[in-house]
Amino acid sequence: MATDTLKSTTGASGASAVRRLLLDNGALTALIALVIAMSALSGDFLTTDNLLNIGVQAAVTAILAFGVTFVIVSAGIDLSVGSVAALSATVLAWMATSQGVPVWLAVILAIATGIACGLVNGVLISYGKLPPFIATLAMLSVGRGLSLVISQGSPIAFPESVSHLGDTLGGWLPVPVLVMVVMGLITALILGRTYIGRSMYAIGGNEEAARLSGLRVKKQKLAIYALSGLFAAAAGIVLASRLSSAQPQAAQGYELDAIAAVVIGGASLAGGTGKASGTLIGALILAVLRNGLNLLSVSAFWQQVVIGVVIALAVLLDTLRRKAGATPVAAGAGAPGGRGKQAATYIIAAVVAAAVVGAMSFLHNGSSSSATKKVGLSLSTLNNPFFVQIKSGAQQEAKKLGVDLTVTDAQNDASQQANQLQNFTSSGLGSIIVNPVDSDAAGPAVRSANKAGIPVVGVDRGVNKADTAALVASDNIAGGKLGAKAMAEKLGGKGKIVILQGLAGTSASRERGAGFAEGLKAYPGIEVVARQPADFDRTKGLDVMTNLLQAHPDIQGVFAENDEMALGAVKALGSKAGTSVSVIGFDGEPDGLKAVKDGTMYASVAQQPKELGRIAVENALNAAEGKTVEKTVMVPVKVVTKENVAGFGG
Repeated sequence: MATDTLKSTTGASGASAVRRLLLDNGALTALIALVIAMSALSGDFLTTDNLLNIGVQAAVTAILAFGVTFVIVSAGIDLSVGSVAALSATVLAWMATSQGVPVWLAVILAIATGIACGLVNGVLISYGKLPPFIATLAMLSVGRGLSLVISQGSPIAFPESVSHLGDTLGGWLPVPVLVMVVMGLITALILGRTYIGRSMYAIGGNEEAARLSGLRVKKQKLAIYALSGLFAAAAGIVLASRLSSAQPQAAQGYELDAIAAVVIGGASLAGGTGKASGTLIGALILAVLRNGLNLLSVSAFWQQVVIGVVIALAVLLDTLRRKAGATPVAAGAGAPGGRGKQAATYIIAAVVAAAVVGAMSFLHNGSSSSATKKVGLSLSTLNNPFFVQIKSGAQQEAKKLGVDLTVTDAQNDASQQANQLQNFTSSGLGSIIVNPVDSDAAGPAVRSANKAGIPVVGVDRGVNKADTAALVASDNIAGGKLGAKAMAEKLGGKGKIVILQGLAGTSASRERGAGFAEGLKAYPGIEVVARQPADFDRTKGLDVMTNLLQAHPDIQGVFAENDEMALGAVKALGSKAGTSVSVIGFDGEPDGLKAVKDGTMYASVAQQPKELGRIAVENALNAAEGKTVEKTVMVPVKVVTKENVAGFGG
């Protein structure tokens, strides 16, 4: 009634109408503004290939977000969708490959897994009276854990018949985009044309009033969370299809992107509002931002800042919209100075917009160098000193050779890395260097670069089922064997040791662990009393080692699959480190070498990360210029101890 009255009031100011229009369509306005800005700042943005890339990159987030929309409209929250997506995909791949189940039945079981997880959430919330945040947080952990248990921490090849969901129709139309559109239409239909959809809005608007009006709120919530689980399963299948493998660590953090897309699209976390079209726009905004910032060579660290600011602004807009809707003011009824405040708001917005565009223009490298001199480097993570050293070596060589080097951080997310590689391909770079999160998952994106005629160089890890011009790497398996030999010699061929494993599912962890296990076969007197993952992280290495010492206080050695975990173990061991317990790490990073020099670490199986980066850039440029490059360039690894650490430069 208030809205109708406001519309019929004569004399409403144009500024108020524009303000109302912008508030009601803020997400669409923001998307249009982003597209215009990115088009102006990057000549590679507004191309058919890149726009299709954006659609593919938005697809998984959008499908997850459609399911989350049901939950948020009903004033709930679902933090488990990323883990449920990974679990569903893992179930499908495991059933179809390891268990010999027909693919069609494996797909049904995967979808049933997602629905079952949603139902468990619904039961805990409706009948167990757990807050949605707690119930779905628990499912986040359970789902991820089950995915790792089923897969044993390793990616599982996806059935070929299902992998076609990651392909294109007619050689140009991506199937993930079609799936996204279909799921969006289903979401709109459920929200707008069904009893359960109307129930969601009623429960979100006022749950107690909905209950008193006769709605079976508990049963409705079961259905709502089951729908969220179903959409999560669909997203997981599409994601695994893109990567040609089910990754147990896939979709980490995607629940936050899904929630952000829903909120950016105009839904309120307080419940009662939200629509499918808004959610789609929110997912596209996130995809456009990431794609555009990649094309503009903005630092991966700053990209996280920008995404966070956008999410905060979206929530602020939601607050302003709800306030404006709650207290509409007719023309002439506002407080004195209202028009002045509006004018000031518009001036501030214009200044901020100009500053953002100016900053982006400054960050954008407008080099006129040829495409041959432009190289993209996609690193698995920059949250590890080893890969920071690779980046440093690559940048130094790029500067020396006059190469325009764009560096991206995949944050150990195979899907995000696939997006980055697609962005590099659509940018028409001279060559691409990739340090894969997972060798299998990087394959499809590298094959796309192959089709575009862009040479790809692997660094540190290879790429499976794709053509790479060169692989610049250390031998992780050989390094693991060297670590085993060094440990055995230090302990005199007998003793109890523990192993700190890296991030489950990564090829580096698998290969280093396999090499160490192979090397230990020659020393039957050494007993491995425990193996525990610490995710290549120093803090987790500290925590895991502290726990292991409670059960195994008499150990004589620790092998960690990287120096970061080894340094965490040294901290947990305290005075035992370097005296009664010998710690061996892997990588030869600066902090690790310092610990070796100080005697708290016995040794590090040292790679030469700067050399890896330098040689990778050299080979990438040669490949782009059509010069002959060696297919495999092996950079030696060596065991660095206190005796030879002074002569090792990394």
